[in-house]
Amino acid sequence: MARIYIGIGTNIDRARNLKSGVARLREQFGALDLSTVYETEAVGFAGDNFYNMVVGTDTELSPQEVYDLLHDIEFDYGRAREQPRYSSRTLDLDLLLYDDQVIKTGQFELPRYDVDEYPFVLAPLAEIDGERVHPVKGQTFSALWQAYDKSDLRMWPVNNVLDES
Repeated sequence: MARIYIGIGTNIDRARNLKSGVARLREQFGALDLSTVYETEAVGFAGDNFYNMVVGTDTELSPQEVYDLLHDIEFDYGRAREQPRYSSRTLDLDLLLYDDQVIKTGQFELPRYDVDEYPFVLAPLAEIDGERVHPVKGQTFSALWQAYDKSDLRMWPVNNVLDES
């Protein structure tokens, strides 16, 4: 079994898409470790704020199979691959880590290249598995988050988004 971490983001019908996206991941993977949900401003474009979080789970799927599955789920939520990189999303699912593997293919890179650049990825990773060591940087995610420059941090925890209705 491999331990994986998936970043989730949405800024279109945020609460509904986040909640149903997490439910869909539970159907595929079983038990999930859930981070806090954060509201963040759109990065790279003018748009509605996002809800972001990270989930951790175990899988027997290969990295490629996980990557393909996440893309299939995004497609089911109306995600078009031809959209600009920085644009609104119904559901954005990014494979952040797959155990301690370092992989670079034509489709994806593990650990994801920007895993320590965005607070809405780094803080949730530090929260749910802070002692995990970044396979390239050699530091724990807690240490990376502690060292992160938070002077312009625009990120707010959101309560009750995933609560049952």
